[in-house]
Amino acid sequence: MQPTGGALRLFANPLCLRVGVLLLVLLALTASAAWNFDTILKNAQQRYGDLGPAKGRIQSWGRLIDDSENLDEAAKLKAVNSFFNGALVFTDDMTVWHQEDYWATPVEALYKGAGDCEDYAIAKYVTLRRLGVASDKLRITYVKALIQNQAHMVLTYYSTPTADPLVLDNLIPQIKPASQRKDLLPVYAFNAEGLWLPGPGGGKRTGDSKKLSRWQDVMTKMRAEGVDLDEMR
Repeated sequence: MQPTGGALRLFANPLCLRVGVLLLVLLALTASAAWNFDTILKNAQQRYGDLGPAKGRIQSWGRLIDDSENLDEAAKLKAVNSFFNGALVFTDDMTVWHQEDYWATPVEALYKGAGDCEDYAIAKYVTLRRLGVASDKLRITYVKALIQNQAHMVLTYYSTPTADPLVLDNLIPQIKPASQRKDLLPVYAFNAEGLWLPGPGGGKRTGDSKKLSRWQDVMTKMRAEGVDLDEMR
């Protein structure tokens, strides 16, 4: 469709053009503010007081993002997996949070310097989304760890919708295809948009992740911390 005469006059108007550019700049600044690490640190200090060693861990998270933005996706997966496997000490929720089951945000986990399996998976998912990996390539996957005979969570990455996913796990340092992880039995998976049951060809989508109250709680807490996944959809 051709622009109308009025539209052409609008684009030709220098004042309108300057206002339009200013609006675009303001929108970009508003979006980037959600991931301003000065703001994230300030919010954390307001909540916890003196951050102590946690300040360095959160700043290292910011440097990880800065250093990884121009990497290819395989390198991003490796960098993020390695960072959180090293930054957090595996510790159960009762010890860390005095609750049976608590899903921490990346900031909360880095403040404590500890977390359990879902905290590793959530932190990796959020960071890779910030690094531009599409949400439909990433799923936080609930599995049964057969050797340990217990529930477990990992992050899975699908290079294509029907690919054998790669597994980012805190139990082992290597990223391996799911077909090589015979010790894990998938139960269900989710990301910011949906829920999946395991199966061939990437599994079957069964609903909306809004049904997961703990995940929605994590999203709400992250927004308060200055980390908003909605900015990356």
